[in-house]
Amino acid sequence: MNKTDVLISGAGVVGMTLAYALAKHGLKVVIVDALDVANSLNDEFDGRSYAISYAPYVMLETIGLWDRIGHQAQPIEEIHVTDGNSPIFLHFDKEELGDGPLGQMVEVRHIRAGLFEAISEEKNITLMAPDKIVSTENKSGHVEVTLENGSKVNATLLVAAEGRGSTLRQQNDIRIRTWDYNQTAIVTTVEHELDHQGIAHEKFYPSGPFAILPLHDSKSSIVWCEKPERAKTIMALSDRAFDAELSKKFGDFLGDVKSLGLRWSYPLTMQLADDYTGERFCLIGDAAHGIHPIAGQGFNLGLRDIAALTEVLVNAHRLGGDIGSELVLERYVHWRRTDNNILALGMDGLTRLFSNDYPIIKMARRVGIAAVEEMPPVKKFFMKHARGTVGKLPKLLKGRSL
Repeated sequence: MNKTDVLISGAGVVGMTLAYALAKHGLKVVIVDALDVANSLNDEFDGRSYAISYAPYVMLETIGLWDRIGHQAQPIEEIHVTDGNSPIFLHFDKEELGDGPLGQMVEVRHIRAGLFEAISEEKNITLMAPDKIVSTENKSGHVEVTLENGSKVNATLLVAAEGRGSTLRQQNDIRIRTWDYNQTAIVTTVEHELDHQGIAHEKFYPSGPFAILPLHDSKSSIVWCEKPERAKTIMALSDRAFDAELSKKFGDFLGDVKSLGLRWSYPLTMQLADDYTGERFCLIGDAAHGIHPIAGQGFNLGLRDIAALTEVLVNAHRLGGDIGSELVLERYVHWRRTDNNILALGMDGLTRLFSNDYPIIKMARRVGIAAVEEMPPVKKFFMKHARGTVGKLPKLLKGRSL
């Protein structure tokens, strides 16, 4: 019988980051995943890139992970937001805040590789993969977890970091509320003739947003949202035809542009869990909240969850308390649920506002963009929220050790 403080189901980027943060602060962690994680580090596994905002970046620096995952990071110096092909745009510039980039763009493949290396070297972490949980049973002071290979693990706390389709969430009878955007995101990496200068572009069209996100070495990550049938047609195009369609949407401001070959597509929905906890159990990351990628905040919400949960558990552990108790877990819920829901609903509102072509709404959008551009205090307010530096922050998000 293996004993551990925390068992995390899911060795994705959120699960591995949480495991490392807890282990660095003295807790023993077991991670279980159905995938052979070492075999999922190839370039074909996940083609997305994440925009890591300022406060989560500070946390990753503080716990010693940034050097492992950020060696190919591209700082975001500016952001241009436009409504379709309108000449009016909203301009966010790091110089308006004066304390570093607006964010850091990192390819998921680099994040996964760096995290896997980090957890493999950490003595307080045991990775059990490929394997999966077949049953759980709550007992006095712990939860007994039985794995497919027949082994059992006694954990003080069980954490679901399994993503949107979390099995453990269903088994704990936690309902989710789901919205379908009737959009599919096409993701690919492109190269272009001219230097992007660290500028991210978000263009809004009735079919969905089109984001150009700067990467290292004059490359960009594309998140191209279309109606599902249209996206299916685009995904089936030859490389040459795909590049032709891409160029129409992209424009020529960076010269010739072409995809580097691999493409992925993801249906877009939003889902929010009714609760985050059960008996000796909690949700984190996309298992608790999945949002539209309109502003690149999904992974950042997961990192903010990690900062709060780590602080709550480490404090309880140091005081000799029960890290799986309802009282401890409620502190985590109180800290994160409102923030997650407000941001998720805000992103939902933006998506609905921009994903239509009604003349009156279209005119109002463009007037609003022009007005905000002329109001520096309002722009700073939006930038601070996007950077995750507003509200009562966990210590790790402020660069302070626990």
